[in-house]
Amino acid sequence: MGQGSKPLSSEVDVTVPSVARMYDYYLGGKDNYAVDREASEELLKVVPSTQALAINNRRFLQRVVRHLAEEYGVRQFLDHGSGLPTQDNVHQVAQRVDEQSRVVYIDNDPIVLAHGRALLAENDNTSVIQADMRDTDGILGHPEVKRLIDFDRPVAALFVSVLHCIPDSDDPAGLIRRVAERLAPGSFFVICQLVSEDAKTRQFVTDFMDSSTHGNWGRVRQAHEVLEYFDGLEILEPGLVEVSTWRPDSDLGPKQLTREWLEYGGAARLP
Repeated sequence: MGQGSKPLSSEVDVTVPSVARMYDYYLGGKDNYAVDREASEELLKVVPSTQALAINNRRFLQRVVRHLAEEYGVRQFLDHGSGLPTQDNVHQVAQRVDEQSRVVYIDNDPIVLAHGRALLAENDNTSVIQADMRDTDGILGHPEVKRLIDFDRPVAALFVSVLHCIPDSDDPAGLIRRVAERLAPGSFFVICQLVSEDAKTRQFVTDFMDSSTHGNWGRVRQAHEVLEYFDGLEILEPGLVEVSTWRPDSDLGPKQLTREWLEYGGAARLP
């Protein structure tokens, strides 16, 4: 689906796997269906490190939000392709640093909208909207985004483990540039996606996920392609890395048994 090419459905399709629900399954959540579990298990047979990768990716998100809030004073977050609520969500991490931190979750899956609204019913500084993350104008013009986000102040735009869902024809690097043009100087980007240097792994996962999700997928890319997303941004230390090594709290995270694919990226500041 191209950006804004058709209205988003409010119906949950339990016959087609959802990336958000597969991720929920890997994290031990309960908001998934048989079709999601079956696709997840099939993927594990060929790429057995997938579950550890999902866990490490979630921990990276929590660490980077905490660092941005504590070290850089960020108090506004736009989480593109946020997925289903799980333990220690972005708003919980940010609001532990400052309870006035504001977070908007963005996802195109109607089940995310339903669960997010239930979770956030009593949190006035947090909202969830259903939108295609490629629809920058629609997102930034959404009433809930305008209510919560002051675009004259720095914002952290999160694109964590989602850009591999966008095909090359929709220009994921262009999406980052469009958002950057609308944010205040001193804003931040957190970007990572699935990469592999093994051509067979890239092709298998790309074909499997494209078929399983009925075309709601882009492709597994190579590490050098991720650098293009950060064009014009000042990359924070330690640079672009496999995400479990981005400012780790300890060495106790789950180890990937194999390295056939990685979650690769980092954080950067808009000059």
